[in-house]
Amino acid sequence: MKSLCVFCGSSSGARPDYAAAAGALGRVLAARGIGLVYGGAKVGLMGLLADACLAGGGRVTGVMPTSLVEKEVAHGGLTAFHEVASMHERKARMADLSDGFVALPGGAGTLEELFEVWTWGQLGYHGKPVAFLNVAGYYEPLLRFIDHAVDERFLRREHADMVIVETDPGRLIDACAAYAPKHAAKWITAGER
Repeated sequence: MKSLCVFCGSSSGARPDYAAAAGALGRVLAARGIGLVYGGAKVGLMGLLADACLAGGGRVTGVMPTSLVEKEVAHGGLTAFHEVASMHERKARMADLSDGFVALPGGAGTLEELFEVWTWGQLGYHGKPVAFLNVAGYYEPLLRFIDHAVDERFLRREHADMVIVETDPGRLIDACAAYAPKHAAKWITAGER
């Protein structure tokens, strides 16, 4: 694994655990020689993650649409920075630059980004790992909802099981490195239509 895309909040959140986890993940990436690809901001968990990776000697690539660069949230000290035209282009570029995807705590944008790449994996558009770093139980309600979606037959168990969930950055990266894609042979059967 050469690079990992991390989606996370542009806020630091309510708990110090979130900031600590962002810093820990950035340091682990740097120590293992894995480049960080992220949204390019200097604020919130995004900035803490990037700063920790850079401080450890890591490579950090930011990708940000012009509309956000103009609001002066772009990080000025990254290894590489890609300014793009739109959020759609941002997500596509981040995916192209990455060997896997991780969500730290974050809001709607973080969830949307992770769910999109998870869906791409489910469709077989890529075979890259998709993971949640479940800091201080942040993702527990969402993980219960995912199980509920399986129970209600809107999501197949094999698709739910594609997602890696870890509480420790080192174990999460190990799991991502060991990931083997599992594509379901069929989406729906004739009786499910």
